Amino acid sequence: METQGASVVITHHIIKGKQAEYEKWLDEIMPIAKNAEGFIDWQVVRPIPDLTFVYTVIIRFDTIGHLRSWMESDARRKLIEKAEALFTKKDNYEIKSGLDFLFYGENKGVKTPVRWKQYLATWSVIFPLSLVMQTVLLPFLRKLNIPANRYFDTLVSTGCLVFLVIFIVMPNYTKLIKKWLFK
Repeated sequence: METQGASVVITHHIIKGKQAEYEKWLDEIMPIAKNAEGFIDWQVVRPIPDLTFVYTVIIRFDTIGHLRSWMESDARRKLIEKAEALFTKKDNYEIKSGLDFLFYGENKGVKTPVRWKQYLATWSVIFPLSLVMQTVLLPFLRKLNIPANRYFDTLVSTGCLVFLVIFIVMPNYTKLIKKWLFK
């Protein structure tokens, strides 16, 4: 499990009107996190303006050990203390190996789905989306007069596919198949 990579899903509930301060704080913490050993990437899912106030930050590291080192570091602890005045709830995070974060919400008490069900659920999402990318996205790129290039096409289609899987499809799909997935 140590070599599979690891992700942390952090949720911060921000006080209404403090989003600009939080964004400034993100600009401060991001370069420090990026310099942590084993850092791979970072995504921020921002709230819907004037409707929701929850930021979700997903950070990936090469190993669970490196991720834990960052999450438990003095640098992060000090920056969290600095931002606590912006939060309506405490800093909340959950560390997952590999792609486990796709199968979890904010609730910590949810049991882990077995790997073969995670595999089938992920495959059943990626297969149709990859077909859609081939039949819709690539012709759209040609209409924009972007010449066919296998590497560019793959870059764009996989980028769109991963975005859709992580931020739109899987959160809703796992709710739909929750009974089967966690049975």
